[in-house]
Amino acid sequence: MSQDILFLERLLDAAGPSGFEFRAGRVWRTEALTLTEQVDVDATGNSFAVLNLSGSPHVMLAGHIDEIGLQITHVDEEGYLYVAEIGGWDPQVLVGQRVTILAKDLEVPGVIGKKAVHLMTPDDREKVSKTRQLWVDVGASSREEVVSLGIRVGDPIVLAQSMIRLAGDRIASRAIDNRIGAFVVLEAIRILSDDLPAARVTAVATAQEEIGQGGGGARASAYQLEPDVAIVVDVTFSTDVPDVEKKELGEHRLGGGPVLSRGSASSNSVFEMLASVAEEEGIPYTIQASPRSTRTDADGIHLTRGGVPTGLVSVPNRYMHSPNEVVSVDDLFSTAKLIAAFVLRLTSETDFTPR
Repeated sequence: MSQDILFLERLLDAAGPSGFEFRAGRVWRTEALTLTEQVDVDATGNSFAVLNLSGSPHVMLAGHIDEIGLQITHVDEEGYLYVAEIGGWDPQVLVGQRVTILAKDLEVPGVIGKKAVHLMTPDDREKVSKTRQLWVDVGASSREEVVSLGIRVGDPIVLAQSMIRLAGDRIASRAIDNRIGAFVVLEAIRILSDDLPAARVTAVATAQEEIGQGGGGARASAYQLEPDVAIVVDVTFSTDVPDVEKKELGEHRLGGGPVLSRGSASSNSVFEMLASVAEEEGIPYTIQASPRSTRTDADGIHLTRGGVPTGLVSVPNRYMHSPNEVVSVDDLFSTAKLIAAFVLRLTSETDFTPR
C-alpha cells in the first residue's frame, strides 16, 4: 500500500472540526516536514509548507483542513449533553450515530440519542429531526459525572467514523470535505519536491472554511502570504448518483478527474491555463459554472489586498456533509498532478491580469 494513502488515512481519521483543527493540523505538518524546508502554523490555525523559498512567482495552494462537527452547549442534571452544529448538517444523518467528544486532554465516546420511534405519536414520526431535539449520551448519570470525565461546555464533537476502503479506488470518510483538499495540495508539493519549479510554492491547510462566511482562515493566510496566484482545492457534488439535477450542477462523476470552476471567484486566465495544462498532460476534467459565490476558500482569497488571480479545482464527492462521503483516490492524484504541472509552467513573466 502506498505511503501516500497511509498518510491520507491518518489525515482523514484525525479529528478537526472548524475552529478546533489542531489535531489534524499536527498530522499534516508532520508529513510536510518530510517534504519542505519550512513548515509553520499561524494564530488562526492555518498550517503552511513552503517549497523553493527564493523562487518567483509566489503561488499559494489552499485546501481547508477543517470538517463539520458539533459543539456542546449544555449539560443537564441527568448528564445528557446538548449540542449545536459546527457547519452545515442534515440532522437526519446524526440520529443514532456514535461520536467522539474532544475534551481537553482526552477523547470520550458517546452516542446521539432521540426518543424511540415506538414512543412517538404518528404525527411526530412524520417530522424531520432537528439538532436541538437530539442529545449526546456518554453513559453518565449526572452532570457531576460528566464533569469528572473531563467534559466541558464548548467541547467539540466529531462522528466516530474512520476511513474505509470501498470497491475499486473509492474511499469513504466523514472528513472528505475537505481534508482531501489539504492532502492534495501537499501531494502537489511532494511531486514538485522532485522537480523544483521556478516558482515559490506555499501549500496551506486552511482553517475554519466551513464556518468562515468572511473568508475563514484562507483570507488571513492569503493576506499574510501576498501570493501572485492561488489555486484552491475543494470538493464539489458528484452528479453520478440517483435524483441529482445535472441541468443545475453539471455532469461530474467519480473517476472523471478534477472539476475546473469558471466565473465568480475564479480568474478566467487561471482557468484557461489549468484547462490547457490538463489537456497537454492528458488529465481528464470537467467544467463547473460558478456564476455567484463558489462557497469555497476561493471567495476569501481572490479579493484579498489588491486581488489574487485564483483558480478553483474541485474533486467530485458523493454524499456531501454526511458520515460517509465518497471519492475516487485516482481523482485525488490526478488533481495533484494537474496542480504540479500548472506550477511548473509558471515563470516570472506569467501574467494573469485580464487584458
